[in-house]
Amino acid sequence: MGAGFGRNGGGQSRISQWLRARRPGPTAVEDDREALLVAAADAGLPLAPAAHPAGYRCSCERIGCPTPARHPLSFAWQTQSTTDRSQLERWARNQPDANFITATGMVHDVLDVPLEAGRSALQELLAAGIEVGPVADSGGERMLFFTATRGTPEDEDEWWPCELDCHPETMDEHPGLRWHCRGSYVLVPPARLPGELGVSWIRGLEHPLPDPLTLLEPLTDACARYIDAHQSPEDETAAWPSRR
Repeated sequence: MGAGFGRNGGGQSRISQWLRARRPGPTAVEDDREALLVAAADAGLPLAPAAHPAGYRCSCERIGCPTPARHPLSFAWQTQSTTDRSQLERWARNQPDANFITATGMVHDVLDVPLEAGRSALQELLAAGIEVGPVADSGGERMLFFTATRGTPEDEDEWWPCELDCHPETMDEHPGLRWHCRGSYVLVPPARLPGELGVSWIRGLEHPLPDPLTLLEPLTDACARYIDAHQSPEDETAAWPSRR
């Protein structure tokens, strides 16, 4: 997949622009939605339709939906996910309000961190000249770093299941970090969330997917600083939010 992405052509002068938290307005989302979704599929990200906001509720109409507008429409989302452009265009036109998820662990993984920690890490990574792939702002709360996948290694003993998102071997090793790999998903931009929030690209799909291990240490260090600054010791169990 990496060959399908262009190289970073932006200079350090654009860092502040990349890091600005953006909440796209409804008109911009509607205008760009299909083109951005097709671009994601063309880049190799497998997509499937997801729920969308219905006021401050979820379109699934489940009472007390725990992840409003953030979950797939179908329980078969893993097999339904596709990069087929014609299928994606049909979904986008027949379900104009739907968000879309991208299934991780097939082509790409996602390192998911608190937004403040992600901003700090991204600035450090770019300043150090480390290759960073596509990055998204998720609802003004989380930052999503898209990477190449380690979900299908030749040695199955090397597979890290997404259960590590909520059952880490040690809470201190990767505080605040979720690693979405095989069996997981994230919303792909553009997406709308309740409360006029959204999911949008900070760095687009023209950037190649890096090896996740090149980002892991800077992200975990940034998360550790974030946790130290924002949580008391009794709140440390909240460092790994429950799996979506």
